[in-house]
Amino acid sequence: MSAHDEPTLNKKNIYTGKIIDVQLHEVELPDGKTSTREVVKHPGAVAVIGLTDEEKIPLVRQFRKAPEEMLLEIPAGKREKGEEPITTAVRELQEETGYKAAHLHEIAQFYTSPGFADELISVFLATGLQAGPSQTEADEFLSVEEWTLSDARAALRERRLRDAKTAFAIQALLLR
Repeated sequence: MSAHDEPTLNKKNIYTGKIIDVQLHEVELPDGKTSTREVVKHPGAVAVIGLTDEEKIPLVRQFRKAPEEMLLEIPAGKREKGEEPITTAVRELQEETGYKAAHLHEIAQFYTSPGFADELISVFLATGLQAGPSQTEADEFLSVEEWTLSDARAALRERRLRDAKTAFAIQALLLR
């Protein structure tokens, strides 16, 4: 055991859902004592920052129940069991915005909330975009907006973009 590991001694599923599972882990601390950790298990997700030939970013505006507000986000979605991240990226970009990309490559990965969740998001850059019809799921109600990179930068500076994956992806794009 490393001085910083927390080996799991016991774990119990306390909730099994459609998107997440919640487990209670009894762990051994580095000093030999025990404690508990609530862990949200998630299959992982993909987010796609697209860039049109006119250098605009397709963003999706939708209501999010947890914060009870409309958020502006890059297209994203949960990976299906056994699905490669690039497959999820192709599907989510097309479903949410109607765009298909000639080029898709992963530019980053990050944990959303590692203090309690194992969700890992892979961020893809999509270029060579071709417009087409969106195919949102039955319970998705969203609208697509295209923002210039300078408008997105200003929205970040003015704290108008409150979705972490979107802020992260735009900053990653700006750093390229």
